[in-house]
Amino acid sequence: MVTFQLSVNGQSRTVATAPEVPLLWVLRDSLGLRGTKFGCGRGICGACTVLIEGTAMRSCVTTAASVTRRSITTIEGLAAGALHPVQQAWIDEDVPQCGYCQAGQIMMAVSLLRTTADPSDEQIADAMSGNLCRCGTYLRIRRAVRRAAMTGASR
Repeated sequence: MVTFQLSVNGQSRTVATAPEVPLLWVLRDSLGLRGTKFGCGRGICGACTVLIEGTAMRSCVTTAASVTRRSITTIEGLAAGALHPVQQAWIDEDVPQCGYCQAGQIMMAVSLLRTTADPSDEQIADAMSGNLCRCGTYLRIRRAVRRAAMTGASR
């Protein structure tokens, strides 16, 4: 076990774990942040997506030790007070069905809008293609990303 500092949702957190433990398990088991989901464990499905320094990363294949002293944002830390514009767009477009993948979908959309303020449908499809939805809500996801872009979610 090694003790190290993580910056999660704007707070410095001290964790003690083996350096090779995936960030996903540190977030869920050590820090109690259960919004980030386990899906495939291989970085393929996107359910575990979080933001590292504002960029979408798969927490199931990212070791906690590799992101020490870097800013980590989970779905729980995305909004302070009011909903983030992407979260509001998800509600307005009635995106979720089962909801399991939605935290990862939202975090990927936030990352996309930070780099591309007004993405085309093709850019949305490309960016979101690595996040799988068993319920098939892809059209609603695209509409929600467009809606969030129109509300200035990139700011």
